[in-house]
Amino acid sequence: MTENSLDGAVRGGRHHMQVRVYYEDTDFSGIVYHANYLKFMERGRTNYLRLLGADQHALFAEAEAEAPGFSFVVRSMQIEFVKPARMDDLLEVTTWPVEVRGASMTLGQKVARGDVALVEAKVKVAFVSEGKAKPIPKALRVLMGADFQTLSVR
Repeated sequence: MTENSLDGAVRGGRHHMQVRVYYEDTDFSGIVYHANYLKFMERGRTNYLRLLGADQHALFAEAEAEAPGFSFVVRSMQIEFVKPARMDDLLEVTTWPVEVRGASMTLGQKVARGDVALVEAKVKVAFVSEGKAKPIPKALRVLMGADFQTLSVR
């Protein structure tokens, strides 16, 4: 388990991160504005990748050497809004690998309040270096694949 209170934790191949709903996250009716779930999920994906490399700085350096200026960009997203969240709710954003391929990966994400799923999504993310899609460096593929294998065994 890799953990940082601000970034969440990776447990059993899944990244878990808490988010508090503030007034600025809501619309005029007092529920979370739909676009803000995208922000919550982006934080989840970013922190998942950060924690993958937290104890593996050499692997991220190797990826940088293989693909200078690399980044991940959202290619597509399927999202289902199930139930609303309200101000002061404590939400959990869960992120996990669904598929890791050559130049892309698909991540599953869920935003929940306790045991109640509020939003569910599948996000396809492409690996880009110098403005072009490139194969995900082996070091990163191995890290993400390890989480994928952990989940597949269950």
